[in-house]
Amino acid sequence: MAHSIAEIAAALGAKAFGATDLMVDKASEPAAAGPADLALAMTPAYAPALAAGQARCAVVWPDADWQSMGLEAAIFAPRARLAMSRLTQMLDQPLPAIGIAPTAQIDPSAQIGEGVHIGHFTVIGAGAVIGDGCWIGDQVTIHAGVLVGKATVLHPGVRLQRAVTLGDNVILQPNVVIGGDGFSFVSAAPSHVEAARETLGEGPTVIPDDPTWYRIHSLGGVTLADNVEIGASSTVDAGTIRATQIGEGTKIDNQVQVGHNVIIGAHCLLCAQSGVAGSTMIGDRVVIGGMAGVADNLKIGDDVVLGGASVVLSNVPAGRVMMGYPATKMKSHVDSYKALRRLPRLLRNLGKS
Repeated sequence: MAHSIAEIAAALGAKAFGATDLMVDKASEPAAAGPADLALAMTPAYAPALAAGQARCAVVWPDADWQSMGLEAAIFAPRARLAMSRLTQMLDQPLPAIGIAPTAQIDPSAQIGEGVHIGHFTVIGAGAVIGDGCWIGDQVTIHAGVLVGKATVLHPGVRLQRAVTLGDNVILQPNVVIGGDGFSFVSAAPSHVEAARETLGEGPTVIPDDPTWYRIHSLGGVTLADNVEIGASSTVDAGTIRATQIGEGTKIDNQVQVGHNVIIGAHCLLCAQSGVAGSTMIGDRVVIGGMAGVADNLKIGDDVVLGGASVVLSNVPAGRVMMGYPATKMKSHVDSYKALRRLPRLLRNLGKS
């Protein structure tokens, strides 16, 4: 669907200049843009690429000399990524209206709201409740008694296990699993790993008479608040007795693991391949970088930022920025890294003295 520059600027809450009645079909990178495309040149670094393309109009940085770049119209974007958010939302294709597929298996006792779409080979168990306006893709499994809020989107292959509750406007990308059993096992007698933790590995190795790991079953389920989004192939494990909880507006990337009994606050970001071990509590607005990890039974305060590939092994107070393994204050980590890089030179100098 084509949009005018004036329409796009209004949607972005931005100012437009030049031939604002120009129509564009889609957004494009500057060098690849055609005459009917809106080029995205939101920083000066993209200016040379505009000359390589054929764009007549572009989203540009504030105060850009757009006319000298050969453009007929321009939209000024004071905050580039916010403009990108609004623009991509405007130009995105809506989910297809699929109705309720004849191959879907829906228990007669399940409650299906108004305007719900359900894809092929999806299974909805007894007593499940699906809110109005939900879109559920192919081959989704929804366990008996699960509650799904309004306008929620479940992409193909999502699995909702027992005792799961989703709020409104939740988005789960393909193959997300919510409510699988937590990784929780216990031995009959104290195990060697328990002794290692207490003695920091200095105690004797004890070979148990019974090496069996006995499962602690997960009865607590999972609760996702409104506006939570979870990326493809991520997992949130069920709590043991109480529910694992994800707070309002929190966004979780692909291939993230959230362990049993974890509580994550509102408006957090968990980036790809990060993991949070069982029974840890994470505050509001926390950002966990890619491949970062948080150990079990910890408390992470509000507004903490954990750098990529860092590992937290102790509690972190509110507002702290952490990096490294084990994670320390970012400045301390950078200072330590600089000192470590100087060691070879210092050793060479000592050898000459």
